[in-house]
Amino acid sequence: MLACMTDSSNPLMYWFPAKRYGWGWGPPNSWHGWAVLAGFVLSIVIGALIFPPQRWLGQYLAWTTVCTAQLIAICWHKGEPPRWRWGENKP
Repeated sequence: MLACMTDSSNPLMYWFPAKRYGWGWGPPNSWHGWAVLAGFVLSIVIGALIFPPQRWLGQYLAWTTVCTAQLIAICWHKGEPPRWRWGENKP
């Protein structure tokens, strides 16, 4: 709800815009998205400290998989709807 209220000219502001080419999302376009991305990177670094890949590769890969799944879920929920794009001009 807060994200919708931050920009009065755009009532539905996406945290992650769709990529111009291909499928998926591009870099964040709001501070909310950058905070989520920073949290993801921080969680991967923390996972490497908790589960050093040299000793616990399986646990580290499981940690990374869970963190990545959470990032994708947030992008899916707060990002522009994904579809294959061929370089359309964005407004």
